[in-house]
Amino acid sequence: MNIRDLSFSFGLQEIFDHVNLQIQDGQKVGIVGSNGAGKSTFLKLILKRLEPDRGKIILPAATRIGFLPQTISYEIPSMDITVLDFLLEGRPIKKLEKKLNEAYLKVAQETDQKKLEHILKNISKLQAQLDYYDVYNAEGILLKLISGMNIDTDLLDLKLSELSGGQKSKVAFARLLYSKFEMLLLDEPTNHLDLDSKDFVINYLKNYKGTVLVISHDISFLNAVTSQTLYIDKQKHNIELYNGNYQKYLKVRLERLKMQERLLEKQEKEEEKLKRIIAKYIRGNEKKANIAKDRQKKLARLEQQKVVLDKKTRIMNFKIELTHPGAMEPLRCENISFGYDKKQLLYENLSFALNRQEKFLIVGENGVGKSTLLKLIMGKLPVLKGQITVNDKTTIAYYAQEHEDLQMDKTILESFSNFALTERQLRAFLGNFLFSKNDVYKKIAYLSPGERSRVSLALIALSKANFLVLDEPTNHLDPETQEMIAQVFAEYKGTILLVSHNVDFVEKLKVERMLLLPSGKICDYDKNIILYYQKLNSLKK
Repeated sequence: MNIRDLSFSFGLQEIFDHVNLQIQDGQKVGIVGSNGAGKSTFLKLILKRLEPDRGKIILPAATRIGFLPQTISYEIPSMDITVLDFLLEGRPIKKLEKKLNEAYLKVAQETDQKKLEHILKNISKLQAQLDYYDVYNAEGILLKLISGMNIDTDLLDLKLSELSGGQKSKVAFARLLYSKFEMLLLDEPTNHLDLDSKDFVINYLKNYKGTVLVISHDISFLNAVTSQTLYIDKQKHNIELYNGNYQKYLKVRLERLKMQERLLEKQEKEEEKLKRIIAKYIRGNEKKANIAKDRQKKLARLEQQKVVLDKKTRIMNFKIELTHPGAMEPLRCENISFGYDKKQLLYENLSFALNRQEKFLIVGENGVGKSTLLKLIMGKLPVLKGQITVNDKTTIAYYAQEHEDLQMDKTILESFSNFALTERQLRAFLGNFLFSKNDVYKKIAYLSPGERSRVSLALIALSKANFLVLDEPTNHLDPETQEMIAQVFAEYKGTILLVSHNVDFVEKLKVERMLLLPSGKICDYDKNIILYYQKLNSLKK
């Protein structure tokens, strides 16, 4: 892949400026950079879902590209297709076999020699395609993928519309790997993978013959899979390619920074020396004045060549203050029953209550309705039976896993129009969430998932709510930001109801009790139970 003079911007927000880059076929490349630097945008430019302002991205002719976005949306005619059929359609074997049979029938009927030669060439082409898709071994390859990614065989007969978010992500990933693309573009591929599936995918990608470009905040995954690291510099609007995985990239970057600091120190000493000589001789006799002029020329050259240090990545900085502490019992759920199909309920007669300032975790197998329960509490779905009581003194802020509560047609600034703040006050506040200058005019629809996460967190912080409902709040955030928000939520004086698969994050929050779904059992926090469900989810994702 050759990138020549690539420039791209969203309105006034410059993303890439005259980027030139070459990536060899078959490379496994990790894409890193701060949230909002343009990582997901870069993939969309490769896919031609966005057009550059100038320059081009050149790929070998007829390169088939497979893309796994952070948020799965199936581009198929109907969600009524079964999981198995959806997976099988990853390779167009049935279509090719049908065309091949039709071509053989034409051979038997055709008498014109030129037309016959054309049909025979088409047969040869179709057979070559079937050979590429390994027609005789394809079914076995798919079964290995289903097994390796721990896709429960009970899911295969379900319709796509019946799957949970985590199940949809895993099925989409399995189909992508089965499809045998020449290039894979992966955006946070491990978000919904259990440990066993992650190990399988790592080994699969290591042996994959095509090119892989992967955005991930999972450092262990990047270190295991990638052989090159592509750094997108948000300040310089540039892209730089490093040899080696993420660990080696960090080492090289650190060494480069130290070298820049040493050179800058040397230049600053030389600069001070030249300035002293100029100040001393500039008003002297002709000989001294000539010395001063010579040093002025040297100073001008030095200033042109002066090292500019790479800016350190900024981290969000905020707190959540409460207008009032809220009720002693902010939420009570009594005998709740719910299911998308009334004949097959997700849970029945589920009851629990939360105490003020409690941090309460929901755990369970994928597909049992953890996110659904949060939506019931938020009133986004109606309960079939039972009662959800939110105390009058409870003010709720909700973090949706896929940011579905954000209005895509609004800018960042417009998303905060309900708060009684001047634009100056709002800009100062958004600066804590790394949105500055023209960033605030970007539409939500054009933001990366990481940026949308920051908008959602900013809305929560400004709400001053005393009860937070959080659905996988760490999914799209880098490790440093995860660490930061863990500290914020740990110090938060209100009540938290949380769904999260991130054990390190949950540990830092000091969760007190857990609700196990679908059983409805409540127990004291136990890390081993979370690890158990991580393992169990390998059969359900």
